[in-house]
Amino acid sequence: MNTHLPVCDIHKFVNIANFLYLCIVIYYYMIVEFGEEYLRDLYTMGECNDRKHRYRIDVIKRYKRGIDYLKWASRKEDLFRINSLNFEALKGNKSGRFSIRVNDQYRIEFTMRETVDEPILTICNIVELSNHYD
Repeated sequence: MNTHLPVCDIHKFVNIANFLYLCIVIYYYMIVEFGEEYLRDLYTMGECNDRKHRYRIDVIKRYKRGIDYLKWASRKEDLFRINSLNFEALKGNKSGRFSIRVNDQYRIEFTMRETVDEPILTICNIVELSNHYD
């Protein structure tokens, strides 16, 4: 009598386990909050009423794409995988903030914190759409 399980049954179990793991990982995502009203308006409406914060259409499109990347990520380490974001921790008077690039001139600055509850959620607070060279 053969007491060994066929190889195909083990592979089915491994594939199901991997699938369940992926479902759990995909479920968690970053919560994005906006620190300023103009930042929310730029993301939701593609414009803002504030004359001080007027941007070209291509900057707004890339800003929205950057926010979508932040929403997609489940943790800070996910942002390192996307080279075009140039994800980095800021230094000096902006210590404690992170940034991703919108284009060569602008970047999205934000803070991140993790909850201590289970599941662990990363909350990203968008602080500023800044001119990199100001």
